[in-house]
Order: sequence, then structure tokens, then C-alpha cells
Amino acid sequence: QVQLEESGGGLVQPGGSLRLSCVASGSFFVIDVMGWYRQAPGKERELVATANNFGTTNTADSVKDRFTISRDNAKDTVYLQMNSLQPEDTAVYYCYTKVITITKGTPYIYWGQGTQVTVDS
Repeated sequence: QVQLEESGGGLVQPGGSLRLSCVASGSFFVIDVMGWYRQAPGKERELVATANNFGTTNTADSVKDRFTISRDNAKDTVYLQMNSLQPEDTAVYYCYTKVITITKGTPYIYWGQGTQVTVDS
């Protein structure tokens, strides 16, 4: 079992910045991918950005110029630096990880509980 603990959400004015963090904990697994999805009211959950163990990132076009994902593999942590936030970025942001079990090499996906980001003046 893997637990994901998110932090860093909150209320920010348009044009402001926030940094989200997510720490993975548990036993007997190797992290393959970590990242962020978001879900706005009345909309489907969508990819924001992911990063794999090799440092390859995948970032949604809608945020590519403003958001930066990074990982600290030694700390099993993923960050999302969000700059120039706009009201349309308001959503619940969910941490995501794909892990591989050490014993059988089985992949599993886990989600965090979500952290609210609200962009409003």
C-alpha cells in the first residue's frame, strides 16, 4: 500500500504562484511515475503534468508555459510549481503515482486525496 500526502494548495490572486508538494510513503515498491491531475467543478479529471524516473516530463499544453513539475527521487516527492495562475486553474489537484511492487513487479496506481487550488481576486 502506498500513501500520498499532498500540501501547498490554497487561495491565490490571479497572477500569483503556488507550489504543490506530494510525498509518497509505503513499503516494497519502486516509484515509476509521479505527477498531478486536476478536476474543476463540473469537469472531468485532466492531466496537468507527470514525470518519470528518467526525468522525462509530460505537461498539458494549457499550462506548459506556466507550470513546472519536478521530482526529488531520494525523498519520493513530486512538486508542481504554478506561476501566473488564472481563475481557470481553479480545481482540486490530485497527486498521482504509478509504482511497481518489488516482489512481483506488478504495477499499481495510487491517488492522493486532493488539494484545493482557488484563483480569485
